[in-house]
Amino acid sequence: MNDDVNTSTVDAEDQTDGRPSLNDRERNILRLVVEEFVDSAGPVGSRSIAKESSIDLSAASIRNTMADLEDMGYLDHPYTSAGRVPTRLGYRTFVDELMDTPELTEVEREMLKMRLASLVKDTDELLRESTRLLSKLSNLLGIALSPRLSTGVLDRLDIVPLSGDRLMFVMSVRGGIVKTIVLEFESDFGRTEIDRVVSLLNERLAGLTLQEIRETHEERIKDLRDQTGLIELIVEESAVLFSEPEEGRLEFKGTENILTQPEFQEPDDVRRLIQIIEDEDRVVQVLEDLFESDPNAMGQVTIRIGGKSDEEEMDAYSIVTSPYRIGGTVGTLGVIGPTRMDYPRAVALVENAAHVINRSGKEDPDAPSNAS
Repeated sequence: MNDDVNTSTVDAEDQTDGRPSLNDRERNILRLVVEEFVDSAGPVGSRSIAKESSIDLSAASIRNTMADLEDMGYLDHPYTSAGRVPTRLGYRTFVDELMDTPELTEVEREMLKMRLASLVKDTDELLRESTRLLSKLSNLLGIALSPRLSTGVLDRLDIVPLSGDRLMFVMSVRGGIVKTIVLEFESDFGRTEIDRVVSLLNERLAGLTLQEIRETHEERIKDLRDQTGLIELIVEESAVLFSEPEEGRLEFKGTENILTQPEFQEPDDVRRLIQIIEDEDRVVQVLEDLFESDPNAMGQVTIRIGGKSDEEEMDAYSIVTSPYRIGGTVGTLGVIGPTRMDYPRAVALVENAAHVINRSGKEDPDAPSNAS
């Protein structure tokens, strides 16, 4: 793997305390069960482990160890006399302690670099392409959350007259992000007056984050001389102009890819998946929670396995995410899929994609020097 990529992961759940300790044999058997279950999507038996691995143990010894792992909560079996499958704790332990260092091929790393690096100044297209590539390369659902505008630094505010009594406010945020708001406004003034007010506003507001503007705009601009009524309009509509968008932040692609997974062969399973990804508010909240679990962990990957106690519908899914930075703003990139996913590959894909975006953002001459 590229040495510039940080391969560490963040545990999205505090499950390390109180976890039953494992000896070397138990750790090895657990790792083999998880890896084979991910490959086969079927319960794993002791004979299979003994036959297909280089482990120097009899099937009976393996079976006894698997029974111990089941008693400790690391494995389960779906029905009588079946082989074992990993539990949420089993996956968590595999991810935290047992999985190999994730790697992509050189071709895959170059593909991500070529496809994504040139799109850093077009956030919408960047997120579309990122989620498409992540899904294609993982056979999972690629997901991305656009950056929080409240943390973005305003480069410039423009006001564009539209037909009728309407004005379009265009806020260009450092890093290539643009927010537009259309407001109704009745007034008889020309382009010259608008440009004068725009110039004054940029003198006072450019270089501040939208959150700072939202909290302090009135004291910053209330003394400006203005006969057009635009300053008053901005003060009155500040909650709309400088707010965080409530919709449209979530991008996901690759439904056709994730449906190739064995977990989604039944109509009910497909319907549940669609219901989850169509609930934008819930997915956005989950992604925000993952980021807030360690907001300073730029370049690190967070893995959430299953849902919380109040999220039963998420129990069958895992989410692998990493924050990315564009200019001064931070968003989230990742994949969602069944708990039976190839975690090393998912981690490698997500962290490499985020790394490309982060490094390209640093090389952007318009980006701030402290955007690391």
